[in-house]
Amino acid sequence: MNVAIIQPRYSILPDEGEACFAAILDHLNQCDDTMDVIVLPEYSDLPYDERDPERFVSVSGANGLILAEEVRKTAIRCRATVFYNRFDFTENGMRNTTFAVNSRGETVGKYVKEHPAPSEVKAVADGGHGLDVSYSYAEHSPTVLEIDGVRYGFITCYDSYFYEYYSRLARQKPDVIVACSLQRTDEHETLETFAKFLSYNTNTYLVRSSVSLGEKSEVCGCSMVSAPDGKILLNMKNRVGIGTCIVDPTKKYLKPAGFGGKPQPHHEYTEVGRRPWLYRPAGSFIVPDDRQMPYPRICAHRGFNSVAPENSLPAYGAAIALGAEEIEFDLWATRDGELVSIHDGNLDRVSDGTGNIWDYTYEELLQFDFGYKFGEAFRGLRIVKFEEILRKFACMTIMNIHVKIWDMDAEEKYYRKIGDLIRRYDCQNHVYVMTVNNQCLTEFHEYFPEIRRCKGYDGERYVEDAIALKVDKVQLFKPYFDRDTVEKAHAHGILCNVFYADEPEEARRYISMGIDCILTNDYLRIRNAIK
Repeated sequence: MNVAIIQPRYSILPDEGEACFAAILDHLNQCDDTMDVIVLPEYSDLPYDERDPERFVSVSGANGLILAEEVRKTAIRCRATVFYNRFDFTENGMRNTTFAVNSRGETVGKYVKEHPAPSEVKAVADGGHGLDVSYSYAEHSPTVLEIDGVRYGFITCYDSYFYEYYSRLARQKPDVIVACSLQRTDEHETLETFAKFLSYNTNTYLVRSSVSLGEKSEVCGCSMVSAPDGKILLNMKNRVGIGTCIVDPTKKYLKPAGFGGKPQPHHEYTEVGRRPWLYRPAGSFIVPDDRQMPYPRICAHRGFNSVAPENSLPAYGAAIALGAEEIEFDLWATRDGELVSIHDGNLDRVSDGTGNIWDYTYEELLQFDFGYKFGEAFRGLRIVKFEEILRKFACMTIMNIHVKIWDMDAEEKYYRKIGDLIRRYDCQNHVYVMTVNNQCLTEFHEYFPEIRRCKGYDGERYVEDAIALKVDKVQLFKPYFDRDTVEKAHAHGILCNVFYADEPEEARRYISMGIDCILTNDYLRIRNAIK
């Protein structure tokens, strides 16, 4: 199979944009029927640095239509499969999309960039392109298209930085990975490393098309072909034009699976030894983090505590299984310094024990039953540690962690232990800590500035305190707030939780007031009423 890569000139000057686009069309006209596959770079409809938002949309829209027609004619003329990248204008907005066109000129599939770059995600008002990236937060599998017996996978520019994605893509067993790219800041040696690593880890040929920043540039460019064994078969560096290379997509690289082992693909060899708990939380279980998760939200207070004992793994699991955007739970410390989840400082209400949490060691607390008072089906349930919650549910929901230790202003604050556990389970962006204690909010932030904070209700000036502390959220406490309270917090960029609403009508009223997140003891009922 003869693959052809088009590497056009790219300009940072808008005045040269028309000439750069015309050059792409000229390269297409130079393609011939010796080519079986033709690949163009990312943003082929806008091969220059357009900063004006209105022109960004209008020019890409007009050029995209022209490009689509020229690609169609090229595919028919050359009897080739053509992959090209342009903006797709959908009902939700513009999307960075790679199109596959078969030898009859038919569009036979699309690949929408899995990992939109920061500039694509940011709104136009914030200096970004404001593309529609909503699809990227939905659970789905990698795109693989089979065309004429060849399985094609895809990587677009920023996608190539996500090494953990490679193993997921490899499991789809593609033969060729099409990479429409720019990567205007990476050096040639780095781009080669990406290519070798990707091909070797996925056991595929990588066909990468980029743009040239000039013959003498040592960044960008590097349209190339790499083989399953990691060898570079073609590298155009920053040469402008068309590069071709013969590949056999059926040829795979099998490495010895350890000394004396049966040869197999690299990703299969490593899969045998995988130990999931050593890696970042990954896969379809991850939800958008606290900055990405849309509002309004429903937070399962103490878990879904109307169907399972509060502050228990069954209550948290039930809420998460039903799609709770947030769960809330409380933290206390035992006499020997273990962090456990229980609402009251006292054991009496929820267990067969008596006395205060801090008077017992963790092992002593394990002797008590924390389930039977809720129902016979839960008899034998034990108190749960903070680390157990993180180990089981990190990144599967947003966690509103009410640190009761700080509310009581205990002598030992456990800042390090709380923050270190959050970091250990790599969920800094999926949690926030809440307390009424201003000093604790300040001091914790000094240790762990990346972990978000929420100010709890402790009197009339708690919103003013939240503003002064520059926290991310404030947890309002009914009935001590009104619409003006919410608007005041919002005016300072502070999101508003409310504790609590268990009746649908009350929850709807809070949403109409602008509340961002409602804590509830009856998760499913309130979710159904609001969502």
